[in-house]
Amino acid sequence: MAEQNKGKKIQAIRGMNDLLPAESVVWQKIEGLLKQTLTSYGYSEIRTPIVESTGLFQRAVGEVTDIVEKEMYTFHARNDSDKESLTLRPEITAGCVRAGIEHGLLYNQEQRLWYLGPAFRYEKPQKGRYRQFHQLGVEVFGLQGPDIDAELILLTARFWRALGIDQHVSLELNSIGSLQARADYRNALVAFLEQHKDKLDEDCLRRMYTNPLRVLDSKNPQVQALLNDAPKLFDYIDDESKVHFDGLCQLLDFAGIKYRINQRLVRGLDYYNRTVFEWVTSSLGAQGTVCGGGRYDGLVAQLGGQTTPGVGFAIGVERLVLLVQTVNPDFKADNEIDIYMIASGQLSDGTSVVAVAQRLAEQLRDQLSDLRIMTNYGGGNFKKQFSRADKWQAKIAIVIGENEASADKAIIKNLQTGEQIEITQQEIAASCLTILAKIKGE
Repeated sequence: MAEQNKGKKIQAIRGMNDLLPAESVVWQKIEGLLKQTLTSYGYSEIRTPIVESTGLFQRAVGEVTDIVEKEMYTFHARNDSDKESLTLRPEITAGCVRAGIEHGLLYNQEQRLWYLGPAFRYEKPQKGRYRQFHQLGVEVFGLQGPDIDAELILLTARFWRALGIDQHVSLELNSIGSLQARADYRNALVAFLEQHKDKLDEDCLRRMYTNPLRVLDSKNPQVQALLNDAPKLFDYIDDESKVHFDGLCQLLDFAGIKYRINQRLVRGLDYYNRTVFEWVTSSLGAQGTVCGGGRYDGLVAQLGGQTTPGVGFAIGVERLVLLVQTVNPDFKADNEIDIYMIASGQLSDGTSVVAVAQRLAEQLRDQLSDLRIMTNYGGGNFKKQFSRADKWQAKIAIVIGENEASADKAIIKNLQTGEQIEITQQEIAASCLTILAKIKGE
């Protein structure tokens, strides 16, 4: 077998894509803007394992959902006597709640948490959706009023403004009421669907008894037409949930956030209640969800903790990056080198001038930690080294030859204008900042 595979080109697993340097720098800029916003709201980062016990997702997501039935990467621990079943996380909320319960962060406490990392689902890869994908999410525990629901929506609205996509997303909002109200509605919906089985597709027939609220999410036009005559969830909402929803709408109105109430917007999992929301876009072709969130006051108890109110949202980073680059082609991240160190020659004591340049580069990094400084290696005459500096799109070159190194000096060259000056090495940091400010027009 080894001989058969010898020389065969190894490629990434389908649906698990590489992020190359030109792409990762854009991701870093987008992630940086998101993290900056989260920090400004006082939220704290939590990092949970990529691998969790399979039972966590069976209890949190539900054994009859597509995620658990079809999409999870599940395996048994090697050399484990009890053959514990492990799963690559298909989402991150469950792990966040598990960590909160395990470490005593949730009961009678307020927590405002965020996370960013990969998750895994075995599904058909398509544009903006992969088998390994990345989620940024926020989870808030211990607060049950509509004010925190409103803040999460305000926070996400600030994301969109920071990324320049606020004109390309719109907010859809709904309330799905209490657990009991939704159970009553579920019975009415199933009774209605049973009378119209001939108009339901295979997916809807499969979900009709196991997860009937997901039928409301159907993309089938015939099913959507049928649902116009179906019972309305809002008619079953309890009074407390209506008061909560009215309070949320008033807060959003006061803040100037536009929204559309979509009574077919639901969550298929039992622990969700009251507020559900989605930010959607039509700028990527068919309407797609950029961010989905809602209240889940039943999840902590469902996973073994004390009853604790919770609300949160999640964003698929791949789709978000795709949207940013589609609607804002000018959104770019600066990946250029600020200073390129060019050196050649040897001192009378045998010291390489490259060693002098290398030491100077370290000193500059101490003083100018925000700048990108690269040293030329691999030799080459000055012409070849300048060519490499151009390849890296460097703004400034610091040139040190034998004469400069002996005199403790260097030449600074503005690679955009061609101007150059000779100065002492002690003056280099200040001179570089002055030249870079001119280049940036500051």
